[in-house]
Amino acid sequence: MAEKVIMTAAEMGRALSRLAHEVVERNGGAAGLVFLGMRTRGVPLAQRLAARIKDFEGVDIPVGALDIGLYRDDLSNLGVQPKVQRTDIPQDLFGKDIVLVDDVLYTGRSIRAAMDAIIDFGRPRTIQLLVLVDRGHRELPIRADYVGKNIPTSLQEEVQVRLEEVDGQDEAVLMRGEVKAP
Repeated sequence: MAEKVIMTAAEMGRALSRLAHEVVERNGGAAGLVFLGMRTRGVPLAQRLAARIKDFEGVDIPVGALDIGLYRDDLSNLGVQPKVQRTDIPQDLFGKDIVLVDDVLYTGRSIRAAMDAIIDFGRPRTIQLLVLVDRGHRELPIRADYVGKNIPTSLQEEVQVRLEEVDGQDEAVLMRGEVKAP
C-alpha cells in the first residue's frame, strides 16, 4: 500500500496549537471544559491540547479516555468479541462542555457511539467534536466543530494518524491501495 505524508510533525504541532486557541475562543475561556479522547489516538491528542491550553491560559483542563467498543453499531457484523479498553471519566460531566477528541473523522459512526457513551456518564451542557483530520464520506449527519486539516479522500484511500506516544513518530499519511471496508 503506497503512503503519502499529508501532515508532518511540525504541521501537526501547529494545527494542535491553532485548535487549542479555537476551543478557548469559542467557549469564552477554559472554565467548564472537559476533554475526552477517544481510544486510542484521541487520548494523547486530548492531553496535548490540554497542555497547550495550560501554557497560554494557565488552566488545567480535565482529560479523560473514552472507549466506545461496546457502543459500536457493527458488533453483530464483526463476528468477534470487541476489545474493550478502560474508560476514564475525570469528573462528573453534568453541565460541562465536553470536547470529544479523535484523530480521523470518516463515516461518523464512531462519533455517534462516543456520544451514546458520554450520555451514559451524565448530561453535559454541550458536546463539541475536535478531529485532527476530516477525510469526508459521512454516513451520519455529524460534523466536527474543530478540524486540524480537511483531506478529501476516495473510498480506496485511508488516512492514518501516527503519534509519538503510540507509534513512535508524529505524522498523518494517506494510504492508497486495497483498503478494508469501514
